[in-house]
Amino acid sequence: MQKSVSASSLAEVVDRILEKGIVIDAYVRVALVGIELLAVEARVVIASVETWLKYAEAVGLTVHHHHHERVPLTA
Repeated sequence: MQKSVSASSLAEVVDRILEKGIVIDAYVRVALVGIELLAVEARVVIASVETWLKYAEAVGLTVHHHHHERVPLTA
């Protein structure tokens, strides 16, 4: 019985994470005597595609490609 309860609660946690999403921002800098040797900047997003598209569009992270019709040049 205990096994099914923990599997069910794990499924609920995963479902909630995918529904709401998680963003982890990290910035690491390694310097020696004032000289920067390494800099790493990362953003990890865990979400469903639907959640990502909804929030990414709201903050301007999606890129919309516009297809223009080609109009023939006339002389």
